[in-house]
Amino acid sequence: MTVVRSSADVHRLLPRWLIVTIIAVLLVIVLGPVLYMLFASVNADVSVAAGAFLPTELHLDNYLKVWTTVDLGTGLANSVVICGAVAIVCAFLAVATAYVLVRYEFRGRLSFLRALLGLQSIPGTLMLLPVFVLFSSTASLLGVQIIGTRWAVFITYLTFALPFSTWVMVTYLRGLPKALEEAARIDGASSWRILTGIVVPLSWPGIVVSGIFAFLLGWNDVLFASVLTNPETRTAAVALQVFGATQEGGAVPLYGQMMAASLICALPVVVLYLVFQRYLVGGLTSGGVK
Repeated sequence: MTVVRSSADVHRLLPRWLIVTIIAVLLVIVLGPVLYMLFASVNADVSVAAGAFLPTELHLDNYLKVWTTVDLGTGLANSVVICGAVAIVCAFLAVATAYVLVRYEFRGRLSFLRALLGLQSIPGTLMLLPVFVLFSSTASLLGVQIIGTRWAVFITYLTFALPFSTWVMVTYLRGLPKALEEAARIDGASSWRILTGIVVPLSWPGIVVSGIFAFLLGWNDVLFASVLTNPETRTAAVALQVFGATQEGGAVPLYGQMMAASLICALPVVVLYLVFQRYLVGGLTSGGVK
């Protein structure tokens, strides 16, 4: 009797039951905290403090009260404006810089590439004091106030995100075929025309990946935003931190509103991933157009 095996069964390294078990365990690990936050956001604060997982009462008004308890609207608006601008500027600066590094030979090119990797090893916390002193000195010399404005956070995030985004684009552009660019040069196209008309359209997955990483760097940051902003320019992450700090005391914290605010702040990132999922998969799994 001949046993017919599918190609998937031939290449499968683990039995099906073990794969299902591993996936189920990973789903529990990932979705468990999310479900807890979701249930706690509609539960009574006393029940959450008592350790209840499922809601004993429904308090959907937590999602309405949080907008007046926390200055969440201002924080979200600042985060979207700052991080969105950082993502867009960083993505297109990265693709232009990476194109020069990949397609042109010049003195110091390898040193520049090594510097991109070396900058990733510097902890951001070590740069907080130098950045603060630099902005303070600039304000003293030029008479332009930077600390407390959105520009301070924008410049800081762009500085830290650009090396990583550039390295992502360098890796991606190395996989693009040179034949299209050479054909365009034969037809008389300039370098700018090749970059905007050929390289950028073919590099959208890599551009999206570098832009989203730059966006997340700013969206998740608390340290620099808490130092370089004021109550009018603080980001959503700082607003959540301030809200959590005010709940420390003898009374029962507003767990429901804290969880509701956290889910609201996480929603833009989830939507971003869902919208650009196709580009993310292409940018992370492929090294360009073969």
